[in-house]
Amino acid sequence: GLTIPEEYGGSGYTYVELIVVLEEMGKSLLCAPYFSTVALAANAILTAGDDAAKKELLPGIASGETIATLALTEDNGRWDVDGIQLKATKAGDNYRLDGHKMFVIDGGIANLFIVVARTDDGIGFFAVEGDASGLTRKNLSTMDQTRKQARLDFDNTPARLIGATAEAQAALTKTLDLAAVALAARSKVLV
Repeated sequence: GLTIPEEYGGSGYTYVELIVVLEEMGKSLLCAPYFSTVALAANAILTAGDDAAKKELLPGIASGETIATLALTEDNGRWDVDGIQLKATKAGDNYRLDGHKMFVIDGGIANLFIVVARTDDGIGFFAVEGDASGLTRKNLSTMDQTRKQARLDFDNTPARLIGATAEAQAALTKTLDLAAVALAARSKVLV
């Protein structure tokens, strides 16, 4: 909860303090779902600009009860908007997801996924519970065993839109920029 605002159960510190913590985690080669939860998922929720989602999802992350991650990449391995193929279809007040995501960091243990999917209006962030119907996960074999990854398959899986699709591309860009800073800080001592 270090960089999560106090109103959502966090400490309200800045990225400066987070960088100090990440450098120490990198120095000790900490194998924990901190990067996926804080630098990816929490930042996605914060940048999406959805106050209701922040109130609902961030307190669990801040308290450490929620392990979360961002599901973005697919078979093409691209980390940009053009690489997103997973389809989100409107279903009443919510959405249904169909497709899959690859290389999801800590996807095998997360209980909350922030999934980037394509709608008729563009891309959007979607919250998916770890036990949602139609969601299956498969752990991937990786060379770096300190960074566990998984494949997620979505088959008519219920999801809630976070924020507006009109702002999702800018929010994704900011999320990935913040994640790059966090990853660089965590890796700094390894260089």
